[in-house]
Amino acid sequence: MAGAWLLLWGTLALGSRAETAFLRRADDSTGRCTYSFTVASPVEAGCPDGGGVPELRAELAALSARLSRLENRERGAGGSGPRGAEAAGVRDPQHPAPAARLEAAYGELRRASGTGHRAPDPRCWYFGGQRSGVEPPRMARAGAAVREAGLAPAHTAPGPAAAPRWDPQPLAYQELQSERTEVPASRLLEETALGRPGNEDSAGCGELVWVGEPVVFGRADSIAGKYGVWMKDPEPVPPFTRETTWRVDTVGTEVRQLFQYEAPEQLARGYPAKVHILPRPLESTGAVIYRGGLFFQPRRSRAVARYDLRGETVTAEREIPGAGFHGQYPYSWGGYTDIDLAVDETGLWVIYSTEKARGAIVLSKLDPETLEIQRTWETNIRKRGVANSFVICGTLYTVSSYSAPNATINFAYDTATSTSRALSIPFENRFRYLSMVDYNPAERQLFAWDSFNMVTYPVRL
Repeated sequence: MAGAWLLLWGTLALGSRAETAFLRRADDSTGRCTYSFTVASPVEAGCPDGGGVPELRAELAALSARLSRLENRERGAGGSGPRGAEAAGVRDPQHPAPAARLEAAYGELRRASGTGHRAPDPRCWYFGGQRSGVEPPRMARAGAAVREAGLAPAHTAPGPAAAPRWDPQPLAYQELQSERTEVPASRLLEETALGRPGNEDSAGCGELVWVGEPVVFGRADSIAGKYGVWMKDPEPVPPFTRETTWRVDTVGTEVRQLFQYEAPEQLARGYPAKVHILPRPLESTGAVIYRGGLFFQPRRSRAVARYDLRGETVTAEREIPGAGFHGQYPYSWGGYTDIDLAVDETGLWVIYSTEKARGAIVLSKLDPETLEIQRTWETNIRKRGVANSFVICGTLYTVSSYSAPNATINFAYDTATSTSRALSIPFENRFRYLSMVDYNPAERQLFAWDSFNMVTYPVRL
C-alpha cells in the first residue's frame, strides 16, 4: 500500500464562486493511511486562524441548520423525508435531492475523517485527518456519498501500487431518519423494579397501573363463608399489630362473629385466637379495621358504627344522609352491599348511593373518631354497574365484574380533581365470585374474598 493514493475531484460552491475540491488517500512516512479533503484557495496564502475560509464556515453552518430542519421535519412527518419526496417525484425547492445527498456526504466525510487541521499549503484541508486503522467500510460509504452527490467521478489515479477501489455502498441517511417503537406502559412497568411491592421507590401515593395475580391465604370451610370480609389494620393500636388478622363470614341473617387471628398462618389453619361477638349484627361485606376499631354497617340501617376492639363496645354510630340500604343500591353481585367502607393513605371513606344521585356512586370522607362526614363527592359511575370498589390515595377504583375470570379495573374517580376516567387494568377473578375487595395502604395490597377464598393482590402505583 506504500505510495498508494486516490484523488477525487469536483466542484464545491463557496458563496458565489466555484472552487475545485479534492479527496485524497495516501500513506504517510509511518505507514499510516491518511485521508484528506482539500479545497483550492488561490486568494489566500494559507488558512487563516479561527478555522478556515469564512465562506466555507458559513456554508457548513448553513448546511448544519438545514440538516436540523430536515431532521425535525422527518420526525414530525413520521418517516417521510427528502428521500420519500424524491421517490414520489416531488422535489422541495428549498431542499433539492442533489443538495440533500451533498449534505449527507459532507456529514459522512466529517465523521469518517476526524477533526480538521490547517496545512502549510495554499490549499486548506478542512476535512483532512489521519488516524491509524480507519475502517474501510466507513470511508467507502463516504466515497460513495461523494460520488452519489456528484462531487467527484470515481477513478483511481496511477501510482506505485494500485489502490483498491472503494466498495460503492448505498448511503443510509441516518441524520434524516428516525425509528420509533411503541411499547405499552404496562409492559415497561412490569419489567422494571420501580414501584414493585416492598421496594423503597414504591413508597408514597400515585395512580394505580397494575394488579398482580391473586395469592390465597385461607379458605372458609362452611357455607357461611361463601362470601365474607377479611382485613388487617394498617394503623393498629396495642395490643394488636399489623400481623393481627380479622375475618367475618357474612352469610346469614344474624352476622355477629368477628374472628381474630394473631397471624395469617392461624387464618390459614382456621383456628382463631379469639372470637368477638358484636353487640349489633352487621350487614354485608363492607366492614374495615382501622386504628383499633371495626367500622361496619349495622343490619337494615343506613348508619355506620365503630366497634372498639380493645373495649369491645360500640363507641360511635352515625347515619349517612340519604344513603340507600338493604338492597337499594348494591354492587352488581348483590349481597346488600349498599354501604361499603374503605381505608387508604388519607383515612376512612364510605361508598354508597342516594336517590338524589340516581344510583351513581357517592363517596364521603369520614372522621374515624366521630364518623362525621368531612366532605362528599358525587361521581358519574353507576353503582349497580360495577362489581366492587376501593380507594387508593384519594382515588376511587371500580372492578368491572365479580364473576368474569378476566375482569378489569374499569373506572377511576379522582377526588383531587373531581373527575373520572375509564381504565382497563387486568384483574383476575380466579374463583369466579368476588364479594369483597379493599385496599390496605400498609401492606400495599388488595384484600379480597373470592368464593370461600381469602386472597391478596399485589398492586403497583
